[in-house]
Amino acid sequence: MKYLKDFRVVENVYINSLYSLLKLTPDDGKPLADVKPGQFVQVLVPESSATLLRRPISINYVDKANNELWLLVRRAGNATNILADKKANSLINLLYPLGNGFTCILNSNGKTLLTGGGVGIAPLLYLGKILSDNNIAFEYLIGAKSKSDLLELDLLEKLATVNISTDNGSAGEKGLITHNSCLDKNWARIYCCGPAPMMKAIAKIAHQRNIDCEVSLENMMACGLGACLCCVEKTVKGNVCVCTEGPIFNIKDLTW
Repeated sequence: MKYLKDFRVVENVYINSLYSLLKLTPDDGKPLADVKPGQFVQVLVPESSATLLRRPISINYVDKANNELWLLVRRAGNATNILADKKANSLINLLYPLGNGFTCILNSNGKTLLTGGGVGIAPLLYLGKILSDNNIAFEYLIGAKSKSDLLELDLLEKLATVNISTDNGSAGEKGLITHNSCLDKNWARIYCCGPAPMMKAIAKIAHQRNIDCEVSLENMMACGLGACLCCVEKTVKGNVCVCTEGPIFNIKDLTW
């Protein structure tokens, strides 16, 4: 079930010059719809005359106790600049929840690695919460250019061990996330979100080691409903719309 609903900004947390965390609650006071880790929303930004279509944003977290849905917004243009500067009590219209989610294999058969680069950590916070609540063993592996670019580190550390890679070595191991020593551990499955080159490199490692792996694709999504065909991805089963068949895919189904 999809909903078109106004949300009120409870709080806008300015993380740094590029990122803001919007904490939203349904304006009608009703409980949030059921949301799976990895799903996304389509945000209407009517204040932007240059933005005709809604903007897709991953769902960062669902705070059921406070009936809040969190969005991690990266400034990338006029529309996202407007969103990142939203004030408390202002309204934002969302179409949600869209797409599928991570499969969240809730068993104790092996350990899970949640891997994210940059804003790619967004869906991994809620995913980690679900795994933690179900006593599933997992760790994080996150990457950034420098220590100052690491996002929501304090929140991630409350859920699990966080392995870090930074380009300049200012935090964790120096170098690419795909060279982090934690990848040498015996993982049963990997969930991954971030830049396409990073995800493809992680997918290659998973293929080589026969590790079950799911990735969150970030193809351009204009409508979120599979009508505009902007987000088509080639898979082993043919071309599919990422917004409806994804954004989460098992790497075995991709042609990488």
